[in-house]
Amino acid sequence: MSEITTPFEHEHLSVVTGRRSGLVIAVAVHSTVLGPALGGCRVWNYPSWQDAVDDALRLSQGMTFKNALAGLDAGGGKAVIHLPIGERLEDERRRAAFLDLGDLVEQLGGRYRTAEDVGVTSADMAVVAEQTAHVVGLPPETGGHGDPARHTAHGVYAAIRETLRRMDGSGAVAGRRMTIAGLGHVGSSLAEQLAAEGAVLTVCDVNPERRDLAERLGAAWVEPAEAHRVDADVFIPAGVGGMLSPTVIEELAARAVVGPANNQLLRPDGAEQLAARGIVYAPDFLVNAGGVIFLDAPVDLPRAQLDARLDGIADTLRSVFDVAEREGVTTVEAASRIVAERLARARTDVHV
Repeated sequence: MSEITTPFEHEHLSVVTGRRSGLVIAVAVHSTVLGPALGGCRVWNYPSWQDAVDDALRLSQGMTFKNALAGLDAGGGKAVIHLPIGERLEDERRRAAFLDLGDLVEQLGGRYRTAEDVGVTSADMAVVAEQTAHVVGLPPETGGHGDPARHTAHGVYAAIRETLRRMDGSGAVAGRRMTIAGLGHVGSSLAEQLAAEGAVLTVCDVNPERRDLAERLGAAWVEPAEAHRVDADVFIPAGVGGMLSPTVIEELAARAVVGPANNQLLRPDGAEQLAARGIVYAPDFLVNAGGVIFLDAPVDLPRAQLDARLDGIADTLRSVFDVAEREGVTTVEAASRIVAERLARARTDVHV
């Protein structure tokens, strides 16, 4: 039987069996120091419900870091709906699952706002909204934000350019070798933008149908197991978490890692291993913050102001690089120190 391995440093954890769907649903609230927790709902196939709960705990902690670094007045939370291996969530059972999620979110009384994540759409969020008002990312036709993927990709692009600038003094993308591992909504959007600017792309995805996109963009296609071995300026993990295992890091043929996937490091010491190899690592919980920046913003925020907020990811990443260099620590530790300082200031303000 699987065990929950993530240290419990959270304010709240709810685990229920949905009364309509019969599926195990977990909502983890890591912190509300900066404000109500914000984080998406993930639907995924896990070997056991304990694995799903472990993922919710780990992801919600990551959301605290992401929201704090993004400058949002929001804490970290996450919801996970557990699907047994081999099952799919479709039709009436899908609707039932998101009604169940809505019930659970409503019970938290506003401490947690949910949104879409892996395996979830804005249409699913509309179902959640039937049970609770504490939801963002609703379809545009209902007055909501819609899919945040394009805005997540915008933030990743800004981080890539800042990383290139840090390495070589220029953030120009043209002629740079980029490997994108994962062509979901964010990975595909990013691939199109990078290709349009002249990047030399290598891509992969577990879904062979994504090869059509590679051909359309003129990108080389490799199998997922080989992607990290391709010589590249930047390796872009854009699929599921845990991609950067000790073996993958040892074999990695890229100068830098900058990508939108959550929890890229399989082990906590992965940042040290990357640094020891001289590979620049832009922490994922900063790089992929574009989605929550978009969802936290007013729906009617002018595009120029939204873009400025998304481009701010590069400014924050520059600060992370500076702290890491000045204090002789990894970029993950540098980012963690910046987060800790902001949380400490918020706690002090509350008690003044």
